[in-house]
Amino acid sequence: MSTPTMDEAAKVLADPTAYADEPRLHASLAHLRANNPVAWVDNPPYRPFWAITKHADIMAIERANALFLSEPRPLLATAEADDFAKAQLEAGMGLRTLIHMDDPHHRKVRAIGADWFRPKAMRDLKVRVDELAKRYVDRMRDIGPECDFVTEIAVNFPLYVIMSLLGVPEEDFPRMHKLTQEIFGGDDEEYKRGNTLEEQMAVLLDFFDYFSKLTASRREHPTEDLASAIANGRIDGEPLSDVDTASYYVIVATAGHDTTKDAISGGLLALIENPGELERLRNSMDLMPTAVEEMIRWTTPVKEFMRTAADDTDVRGVPIAKGESVYLAYVSGNRDEEIFDEPFRFDVGRDPNKHLAFGYGVHFCLGAALARMEMNSLFTELVPRLESIELTGEPELSSTVFVGGLKHLPIRYSLR
Repeated sequence: MSTPTMDEAAKVLADPTAYADEPRLHASLAHLRANNPVAWVDNPPYRPFWAITKHADIMAIERANALFLSEPRPLLATAEADDFAKAQLEAGMGLRTLIHMDDPHHRKVRAIGADWFRPKAMRDLKVRVDELAKRYVDRMRDIGPECDFVTEIAVNFPLYVIMSLLGVPEEDFPRMHKLTQEIFGGDDEEYKRGNTLEEQMAVLLDFFDYFSKLTASRREHPTEDLASAIANGRIDGEPLSDVDTASYYVIVATAGHDTTKDAISGGLLALIENPGELERLRNSMDLMPTAVEEMIRWTTPVKEFMRTAADDTDVRGVPIAKGESVYLAYVSGNRDEEIFDEPFRFDVGRDPNKHLAFGYGVHFCLGAALARMEMNSLFTELVPRLESIELTGEPELSSTVFVGGLKHLPIRYSLR
């Protein structure tokens, strides 16, 4: 079979710096949606893949989870990193989270933590989340009239929520935050730990060392927290493996706050850059649920997941061979002109809003309800108290090919 021709625009999907340059990224994605919606990408050091940029195609692939599998390539990484991760798993040391798994094992492992994120659990947690939202808006007032909203507020509020739910002691929150930055920031000069795979693997080993001690503690003395549910979870009567147990903690501890931080900070920037929408929201606070969904669509903290074809198939008439990978470009799907009216307009009242930021199908984000509640609580507290707000410098985005958003958001403001 002849090698497909690559559209130069598709290279942005295998370029970590593109996600720190949104005009370049979105121009390329708009071109692909219009001209090459199933695009071949061969841009070393990454192995080749097919980029899926249309909303409908992403949803169809997510629905076909028996044909398009998460294993063995659930997200974009360099060929060297893919091989290293495989070798680590074979040695019993790697990372195997829910995003790495397929059904039926995925469904069984997911069930261990699912009750902690169901509507009843969210209702029980809401009073505490509202209290924390007020605490952090009060903190914003107290440290004003200027701050870096990302590092001072957007990081710490969801970090406090998820770590409390997990059962991590408060003195360890900064350590969890630092490790999260390092594990998601391997492509970013400010965040990454070292330049070698071994140095970056050390981040994972630090996580595993911490959580192995937490597991032992919760197995000996179970408590009423998510850590105990994970430590004592069983699959078909057998305890989770050490890798699966540690990996479960890692995905909850990292994605459970970092993605929300990205949506909160990016959401505030969108309100600053669209003062008419901020005023509209202030005057009609009943728009908060749709405003939160629009912030999540606008920021799309998880940029992609990947799937591997279990059999020969096609997408939009383009043949996909068994064993080839497809890249689900959520950022592109969330600006698809066929789905969203004026997709490049930030609209706090957008309805419907069928965004893909939480994924779709069996891998729909476990913590989606918590993220929505946290954002609703924070902006419900913040927006009525804002008398003025403006940028005092250039916002900075992280370089990434997986999870990311704003690193710095310098603002000046007045709060009641």
